[in-house]
Amino acid sequence: MQFRNILITGGAGFVGSNLAIMLKRDFSDINVTALDNLKRRGGELNLSALRQSGVRFEHGDVRCVEDLESFADVDLLIDCSAEPSVSAGLDGSPGYILQTNLGGTLNCLELARRCNAAFLFLSTSRVYPIALLNGLACVEQQTRFRWTAETRLRGFSGKGIAEDFPMDGARSLYGASKLAAEQVLCEYAYSYGVKALTNRCGVLAGPGQLSRTDQGVVTLWVARHYYRTPLRYIGFGGAGKQVRDVLHVRDLFDLIVCQLRSVESWNAAVYNVGGGLDRSVSLQELTTLCQSVTGKHVEISPEPRTSDVDIRIYITDNARVQKAYDWRPRLGVEQLLDDIHRWIDANAEDLRPVLT
Repeated sequence: MQFRNILITGGAGFVGSNLAIMLKRDFSDINVTALDNLKRRGGELNLSALRQSGVRFEHGDVRCVEDLESFADVDLLIDCSAEPSVSAGLDGSPGYILQTNLGGTLNCLELARRCNAAFLFLSTSRVYPIALLNGLACVEQQTRFRWTAETRLRGFSGKGIAEDFPMDGARSLYGASKLAAEQVLCEYAYSYGVKALTNRCGVLAGPGQLSRTDQGVVTLWVARHYYRTPLRYIGFGGAGKQVRDVLHVRDLFDLIVCQLRSVESWNAAVYNVGGGLDRSVSLQELTTLCQSVTGKHVEISPEPRTSDVDIRIYITDNARVQKAYDWRPRLGVEQLLDDIHRWIDANAEDLRPVLT
């Protein structure tokens, strides 16, 4: 590991805390600092795990330049800070999501420029336009929707969505804020020579994820089964046939370690990163798997109305990142659910007020 002082923003969140702990576990001689504003309920539960792993925690907000000014010797910044909800801002002002996801990343890029640090940005698959994704031809099968080969469109194939998928159209405030941050990152790489890389992640999941109905669906499904609380199939007729591919956070970590070995070649490239077709699952299928893992059943009611920001199917085409880093996901959906279930079971009373 060529880096000695790593700063992870959003470091008390699910992805940030997992990356911080795993980096410190595998590279004990490096300094890892997690910065977080602890706005998300339950984030404070990760602080003891960070401390026990030797990760330094700093309470701060990426929206505040002053909170970043004390960092003078960072040589790698991993930006995991975000308002991650795709519905954020729809019921009021978009101020927080834009100030965090765009303004916060700008502040982090300034820190990287000032410290001559490499910059790894975690973006999202939600940068792709909603109407184009929902317009892809599909069929309804017994347990899921499935894309067909009828649509001929750049960046779309049976493997999923690639990086050159067309970008015209609306994508939600969340997706727009992350895409705008990607563009600013490219300009920092071009204008200032910042070594930068973007991973556009699909659905990430694993132990430590604190779920809500609009974010963290895999953990939500396991938790509701574990605590026997009701669920809803929301949108697209209320049958639970919408599909996502899911990636275990440990597989993401393995990719990042590969990427960190070749930072000299970072040139603001963008990579789609997800579980791929083999790790895709519908809500119906997720229900069956959760019943098997937990041994419990819950009431699930249909809510047919579809949100304006929801998508029927998203599957990641990992071809570019696989070729660049000889990386492929290793952990399947069943392993992912088992890991989440064991984490909930081991912390059942502490997690109950957050996950229910």
